[in-house]
Amino acid sequence: MDVAIVKYNAGNIYSVINALKRLGIEPTLTDNAELLAKADRVLFPGQGEASTAMAYLKEHGLDQVIRDLRQPVLGICIGQQLMCRHSEEGNTDCLGIFPLDVLRFQPERHDDKVPQMGWNSIYQLVSPLFNGMKDGEFIYNVHSYYVPYHKDYTIATCDYILPYSAALHKDNFYATQFHPEKSGSVGERILKNFLEL
Repeated sequence: MDVAIVKYNAGNIYSVINALKRLGIEPTLTDNAELLAKADRVLFPGQGEASTAMAYLKEHGLDQVIRDLRQPVLGICIGQQLMCRHSEEGNTDCLGIFPLDVLRFQPERHDDKVPQMGWNSIYQLVSPLFNGMKDGEFIYNVHSYYVPYHKDYTIATCDYILPYSAALHKDNFYATQFHPEKSGSVGERILKNFLEL
C-alpha cells in the first residue's frame, strides 16, 4: 500500500512514520502534489501553530492539493485543526474542509490546565475508524485548542473542561485531535483501521 505523509513545517512527523513502520508500512514523506494525489492513503499529522502552518501550506500550494484529495485522508492534531474553517490561534483562515471553527480552551477552575496534556478517554465512537473499540478507550493529547462537538461531523468525543470533537469525518476526510501514534495499542488499531477503510 502506498501511504504518503504531507511534508510541511510541523513537528512530530517522525513518530507517525515510526508508528506506520510498526504496521509494516514504509510511508513517503512528501510535499509533491503528484505523489500525494496518487497515494492510496494520505496522513496530515503534526504539532505546530496554525497561522505559520497555513502560511506554509499556501506558499507551497499544498492547501489546494489537500482539498482536492479523493482517497482517505487522516489529519492528526494540528492536521485536524487546519482542516477546519477557522482557528482562533493566530486568527487563521484554514482549509475549510470541515465547516467548523477551532477555539481555545478557557479554563473554568483553578486546576484546568491549558494545554491539555496526557491521557484521556474517548466515547460516542461512530465510525469504522474505531472498529473493534468501545467507549472509554484511552488516547494521548497535547493541545490548547479544540473543535466543538457537531452532530454531523463528530465521530468521537472527549471531555476536557467541556465535551469536544476528539475526531471528525466528512466524505474521504477523517481527523483526530489526539495522537494515535502516541496512544499505544488503541492508536495502533486506529491507524490500522484507517489503512483498511
